[in-house]
Amino acid sequence: MEWVETTAKTVEEAKELALDQLGVDADDAEFEVLEEPRPGLFGRTRGEARVRARVRPTKPRAKVERRDRRRKGGDKPEKTDKVDKSTIADQVSDTEADAPSPAPKTRANKPAATKAAKKTEAPVNDANNTPTVADVTAEAEKFLQGLLDALGLEGTTAVHHDGEDIEVSVDGDNLGVLIGPRGNTLLAVQDIVRVASQRRIGDHTTRLRLDIMGYREKRRAALARFADEQADAVVASGEERVLEPMPSADRKVIHDALSGRTDVVTRSEGEDPKRRVVIAPGSSTN
Repeated sequence: MEWVETTAKTVEEAKELALDQLGVDADDAEFEVLEEPRPGLFGRTRGEARVRARVRPTKPRAKVERRDRRRKGGDKPEKTDKVDKSTIADQVSDTEADAPSPAPKTRANKPAATKAAKKTEAPVNDANNTPTVADVTAEAEKFLQGLLDALGLEGTTAVHHDGEDIEVSVDGDNLGVLIGPRGNTLLAVQDIVRVASQRRIGDHTTRLRLDIMGYREKRRAALARFADEQADAVVASGEERVLEPMPSADRKVIHDALSGRTDVVTRSEGEDPKRRVVIAPGSSTN
């Protein structure tokens, strides 16, 4: 994952700008402070803070640890977060619950225990004995189909991947219940799918994203139109506008949509979950 570099008056402001560019929350990013403001006379500071950041890479568990798990026949089931289909919360930023391991312990003799472990063991197909992109996508599609069946819905899944980035799309009729207001339910279902398809089989390298009925692209287009409308209003009035709080992914769309305009500038203010975008007149309007 590439690094982005930002500057601001303080280190914290520079970090927030970096999060807006990455479109993730602070828990999903790592930072390096390249330069800090220096103290000056009368309590003032000199210079700017310079920070670089990137999406936090996930590290696969040690090979020895996975061997120990298989030798024991699997981990004990862990608790998972309860999610109500009507109130599942939104993203990006990516809070995930630990999922139970599929392999229960058995008191049978050693050959039987070995056989049970082989049945429930995570699919591992590469030379390093770790789950592959194909393993993760297969588990994701399997879980989503089970979710659709449980809710009495019909839909088909399609998978697109670029390296370790995976996007699973679900299409069908009457799937709005899985999207929810402003995509809140969609992003919470995405968190559950990640648990079922990544954590359950021990994957720590892929990045999975879920889309339903093309909602993400529609949302992105709608936000871009909204950003232009608000920018035009700022130019006409000469006064800045503070938008409603948004998740980091939506703030990134606003910043990107207006990055090519010179008559307005954007910045983010506040702290999550109430962090919001401010659109202000740019240099060409002065």
